[in-house]
Amino acid sequence: MSEQIRVLVVEDDADTAQYVRTVLERRGGMDVTVVHEPMSALAEVAANTFDVVLTDIQMPGMSGLELLVELRSRAAGTPVAVMTAFASVDYAVEALRRDADEFLVKPVAAATLLERITALAVEGRAKRAAEGPTETVLAVGAHPDDVEIGVGATLASHRAAGDTVVILTLSSGAIGGDVQLRRHEALAAAGVIGARLYLHDYEDTRLDPAGGVITTIEELIREVEPSVVYTHTEHDRHQDHRAVRQAVDVAARRVPSLACFQSPSSTIDFRPTRFVPVDGFIEAKLQMLAAFESQSHRDYMDPDLVRATARYWSRFGGGQQYAEPLEMVRAAAMLSTKARAAGVTAAPASDIVDERGGHA
Repeated sequence: MSEQIRVLVVEDDADTAQYVRTVLERRGGMDVTVVHEPMSALAEVAANTFDVVLTDIQMPGMSGLELLVELRSRAAGTPVAVMTAFASVDYAVEALRRDADEFLVKPVAAATLLERITALAVEGRAKRAAEGPTETVLAVGAHPDDVEIGVGATLASHRAAGDTVVILTLSSGAIGGDVQLRRHEALAAAGVIGARLYLHDYEDTRLDPAGGVITTIEELIREVEPSVVYTHTEHDRHQDHRAVRQAVDVAARRVPSLACFQSPSSTIDFRPTRFVPVDGFIEAKLQMLAAFESQSHRDYMDPDLVRATARYWSRFGGGQQYAEPLEMVRAAAMLSTKARAAGVTAAPASDIVDERGGHA
């Protein structure tokens, strides 16, 4: 393979971890990242892309088999190999039941380890190439939880389609609580769907498009090259939300598709023209919102209200149970080919009737 293989090794035993690293790096020329517990592994896959994940089964806190389930939702399409020192039939059966790509019994011979990991990487890349190109989508919010409230389920649908999801949050939300806690919550929420999080620390309630915000967004757009950007609507009572929308208008001027989401502070002038079906992704959105425990006292974080809001907007769509509403600024391409094939499609953007009078 011309491109270096990237492997994430999850192993709590230091000697085993060093052995695996040495074999894969020195004999296979691979780029190996080692972590010693599952939560660190989830943080790594949220921030980086790997060709293979190799995990031990018996680890404190979360087992490798439990980690496997999380990886299937957060790093869809990444081959996962599990290994254990216990050659148990039960372990093997459970690993296969949970969709492991490979089951290895310690001690693993160096030649076997190198052969299996290389094969998984080759197969994984071939499968992704056969599935066609994926997209990168960028969601820009003013504060932690803004993006997740507005398009959390839509972002989860993108990840399920294999797209790369990037979240840019411009303020740590100091007015809403402890900054360090809110930063940790934002990282945990992004990890639920395997999104990459970029979190800045512009002053809460005082975001200014001309105060560096436009440049920050432009730099990230150049780095990740999104085909779709989601952000706040201009029809919003919160000054930071309006400032972010103004900044995105400038920074994302060359991005093919731009859509605006609803916030709890959106006004009645929010007039969506597209309703993204999110059946099957509401629970992922609720998991993302649950990560913001410091904000759980707020009415708009209540799971019943979140479900009810999505249920309300679904009546404008194509018969789905849940939908997230979007104001379309422009729409060259909304969702990836794989998402559309899976039924994660947007309702027609034209001729949407607004019950308050006229057309949206």
